[in-house]
Amino acid sequence: MQPDPVHPQTMQLTPVGVVRSAIDKPMLSADEADLSLADRMDNIKAYHRRVENTVCQLVIGPQWADLLDGIEDFSHVLVLYWPHLIDPARRSLRKVHPMGRKDLPLKGIFATCSPARPNPVLVSAVPLVARKGNVLEVRGLEAVDGSPIIDVKPYSRSYLQVDNLKVADWMETIHREMEKEA
Repeated sequence: MQPDPVHPQTMQLTPVGVVRSAIDKPMLSADEADLSLADRMDNIKAYHRRVENTVCQLVIGPQWADLLDGIEDFSHVLVLYWPHLIDPARRSLRKVHPMGRKDLPLKGIFATCSPARPNPVLVSAVPLVARKGNVLEVRGLEAVDGSPIIDVKPYSRSYLQVDNLKVADWMETIHREMEKEA
């Protein structure tokens, strides 16, 4: 029997660990209509610089520790995590202004990296600083403290690289602005 794409089966994910970080509040929050910068966020570029320099721990459950064997042979890892502080009621957002910026046009959730999505699975490629048993230290992960970890994968350029990459103009603008402040 073929799966019904209109009424797919429910899935269940089991976290394999938790993020321990000095970052205690997400950069963006979702309200009933859009994204906005967090209350105390007065400088998004300073926030990103802080994130880039933050070393956090990925505490993997001891029962999964042997799954990490060999991960230290890689310089970077992909971390899939759940933004647990997003109100489940906000997962119904359909369009947002990227990064909560009203100067950018509304875009569909799947065309953005918004954490407010039907299944808020986020992914980041980050440098692996160290492994200490069942704990990975990584730099630059934007996940807030307590975020459940869904999976960790080694980053492989040959596997994940694409040719002729095209990025939306609004995203290029955001990246250029971030580089100017760095």
